[in-house]
Amino acid sequence: MDGACVRAPRALIPLLAVSGAAVVVVTAGAGAAIEQGDDPVPPVTDVAEGTRTTAVNVLNWNVCGDTDPRCPAGAKPAEVVRTVSTQLKNNVVGGRKVKANAVFLQEVCLGHVKAIAGQPGMSAWSWQFAPVLQSNGKPATCANGQGQFGVAMGAQQQITGVEKVYLPSPRTRRYVALCGNVASWNTRLCTAQLSNEANGEWRLKQTQKLTELAGARRVVFGGDFNDQPQKPALDVLYRSFSECDQAAGGTRAGERTYQNAQGLALAKTDYVFASKSAEVACEVPNQPVRISDHRPIAAVVNFR
Repeated sequence: MDGACVRAPRALIPLLAVSGAAVVVVTAGAGAAIEQGDDPVPPVTDVAEGTRTTAVNVLNWNVCGDTDPRCPAGAKPAEVVRTVSTQLKNNVVGGRKVKANAVFLQEVCLGHVKAIAGQPGMSAWSWQFAPVLQSNGKPATCANGQGQFGVAMGAQQQITGVEKVYLPSPRTRRYVALCGNVASWNTRLCTAQLSNEANGEWRLKQTQKLTELAGARRVVFGGDFNDQPQKPALDVLYRSFSECDQAAGGTRAGERTYQNAQGLALAKTDYVFASKSAEVACEVPNQPVRISDHRPIAAVVNFR
């Protein structure tokens, strides 16, 4: 991803970070960056009595699940599974603890997804996975014995009408978008990871295709888009949808999600978008996370 810094982020209430199966609130230590700012996140408000709504509580996370120098837990699949499973139940948005009922994962292995699906309390969830493709057209695989490498999504309701669409991509790797419908929410879900070339040429084509896949319906989608909010490749997304961490007045900004090896957050490259008719709020932990080089986004999306 591009490593240039975005604006100083807003102060947020941190998500709960996890280590193994235990849930702990991480405090700042040597080298840990605590971002400060002056734009508080609005609280999650109650919906007026009698108003019919659908609330989609999303966890979006590039878990950096393969064996790679940037991936702290890539060689520890059990830790990845425990951490994601615990994080699903322990998010904070607008000062409230929120349990996710939908999740978008990138740089995840199929073995991780199967293991998360088998955790206690996950039997009602529906899961979908799509591998990215290597230059030879074969699915990429994880070097840690966890099978195919790609993106995944899960929901606490049945996902139907699943589409796995390979995006315009450079020759080195074919990136994939994964979409499906949750009929009981009357909502479409999509996730993707976009390419990371310096000039954004392929990302521009990929976001155009992703916009088509998301459509004009009620939709929530997210992923690691490998670009910063102000970049041209994201223009079409911001025109068509609302991003959960936009500043007042719709300014394209948001908390930094990509962190370096020292845990310093460098740039926002991860996003949750929703239909403009939805009310959306989200938070990113202001402390380093331990399993990935990306921090998660927890979002609450209310459709009326």
